[in-house]
Amino acid sequence: MAATVQNVVTSGVFELDGGSWDVENNVWIVGDDAEVIVIDAAHDAARIAEAVGERAVRAIVSTHAHNDHVNAAPELARLTGAPILLHPDDRVLWDLTHPDRAPDGELADGQKLTIAGTELRVLHTPGHAPGAVCLYAPDLGAVFTGDTLFHGGPGATGRSYSDYPTIVGSITERLFPLPEETVVHTGHGEHTTIGAEKQGATGWEKP
Repeated sequence: MAATVQNVVTSGVFELDGGSWDVENNVWIVGDDAEVIVIDAAHDAARIAEAVGERAVRAIVSTHAHNDHVNAAPELARLTGAPILLHPDDRVLWDLTHPDRAPDGELADGQKLTIAGTELRVLHTPGHAPGAVCLYAPDLGAVFTGDTLFHGGPGATGRSYSDYPTIVGSITERLFPLPEETVVHTGHGEHTTIGAEKQGATGWEKP
């Protein structure tokens, strides 16, 4: 049986460049009745752990290291014993939130993570953050995009360590080649599909 996808929405504050914004984050739990991975441990480790229940957490995967996507990761790791995985290019952002606690392992482009017999492929998609990644699960017909691609277009690039031409390049080169029916599970807000976002990208300024 293929893995299933569970969504937990948590609330907190995003902080960067001296500003702060109230946000709601999508936390994704992917797996079966025995084991899961958690994608983006945001804000509330206890609530995420409660949703996981008795299942084993094999990894806590961070799509990028903005504080609102990683602020609950060390506590969730303590509660579950799971390693925290992050692309090394985002260590500069990670250290802003957790200067005394390093991630446990690195993500790399092309890496394959397997949970409950289901493969997730790591796609390095910089732009919103230098080490941003997406996780593509062909068997689920889904991609977990963090803040790289939303319903309505690319993630924000107006703050430190981000770049608009780079994110547009990541989306058009790494995500848009995926099957158009692929469901896009985002870091905030509602889901979309690759096909819908390709149709809406005609007005984007190309890099």
